Amino acid sequence: MTQFKDLGISAPILKALDAEGYSVPTPIQAQAIPIVLKGVDLVGLAQTGTGKTAAFALPILDRLAANRKHAGDRACRVLVLAPTRELAAQIGDSFRTYGKFLGLSTTVVFGGASMFKQKQALYRGVDILVATPGRLLDHVSQRTLRLDKVEILVLDEADHMLDMGFIHDLRKISTLLPKERQSLFFSATMPAPIAELAAQFLYNPERVAVAPPSTTVERVEQAVIHVDQKKKQDLLHALLKDKTIKRALVFTRTKHGADRVVEKLASAGFEAEAIHGNKNQGQRTRALDAFKKGHARLLIATEIAARGIDVDDVSHVINFDLPNVPEQYVHRIGRTARAGAGGMAISFCAPDERAYLRDLERLTKQKVPVMETDLSLRTPADDERVQRPKGPAGRSGPPRKHAPKRHHGSETHGKAHAKQGHAHSHARDEGDRRDRKGQEVWSNGPRQPQRGRRQRTRG
Repeated sequence: MTQFKDLGISAPILKALDAEGYSVPTPIQAQAIPIVLKGVDLVGLAQTGTGKTAAFALPILDRLAANRKHAGDRACRVLVLAPTRELAAQIGDSFRTYGKFLGLSTTVVFGGASMFKQKQALYRGVDILVATPGRLLDHVSQRTLRLDKVEILVLDEADHMLDMGFIHDLRKISTLLPKERQSLFFSATMPAPIAELAAQFLYNPERVAVAPPSTTVERVEQAVIHVDQKKKQDLLHALLKDKTIKRALVFTRTKHGADRVVEKLASAGFEAEAIHGNKNQGQRTRALDAFKKGHARLLIATEIAARGIDVDDVSHVINFDLPNVPEQYVHRIGRTARAGAGGMAISFCAPDERAYLRDLERLTKQKVPVMETDLSLRTPADDERVQRPKGPAGRSGPPRKHAPKRHHGSETHGKAHAKQGHAHSHARDEGDRRDRKGQEVWSNGPRQPQRGRRQRTRG
């Protein structure tokens, strides 16, 4: 059996791994580490929770330690890009843990944190910089960071970056990097847009794929409960009476939905924290720390946590709402069964979500077993027609290509505007515009000569 010491990693890193209790690499680590040590470009595909971070962090630390030099003021030798704040923070922690006997500097920058403190950390230069794309470009624009000294670039969770709309930021960052560099590209899936992005960043890369893309973690036991939408909260409360659910991550589709679930759980006496994009960084950090340390049994989250949470002892993942993008299901349930442990994923499926269930079963090429409870609905037959939900983008159905044109930001504003006598103030193509007293103020017809003002005469 291959061990870390067989991969050519230096003694200080092996010492740090031994302190963490790691001796045997995962498949992605065993295949990727020798390639990264050679200095060539790499595309790494692996399921979430299989150790991709160590697959690039360990050989990068080894290479930096073997060739020590100062990056220069406001510069870095290694740049790691991550899609979320939580994932960036975790990657930074991993570099510090594995490199604690090397004396290398690691800095993490992301939005929602103090820009001043980040500038101070970057001023004298760092060995390793982990960043989200938006905040990275903020520092570049303010000239507190330059990227011309980057020797190694890592894009982690590249498919998620595309889902979050970072494609333009990534292309801009690529123009700021030196052409002579090593580039590492890690992702759980590789759809066509990701392959095109990889072609822009990588030169003649080697490829490592330890599992078929878009498959679920084998150790995760899966189940689906068909339930009425209005009964989901009651079902969640009933499930949480099971003491085997020691630490659960509950996913909702919307931020407001996450807050509602937390409020109702608190009313029922269940300790829970929420993490989503509407929370500031301090709230998100406190919620995640409470969950990791066991102070909160439940963490209610949106897709922001589908890849940004690495807690070894999450016993259950509960999909309160099924994701409308099937690939997200793979990443969600990958939050359990980590570090060799087992885990269970339970999904609630309302009648209007059955199309989503079909989509994820088609993607993973397996049927999700049905779990029966007192609140369950009838299990639909395999040949039963599924109505695809209709609705705005982000909830269901495809997004509109062009948003409808509106004159006002809200209907209420429009009504208030009309009450003030401006009901026709926007009809520029339909004739005259008049003020509240009915006097003409604008016309799209021939311009009328303006009347002079009445001159006051002195008597």
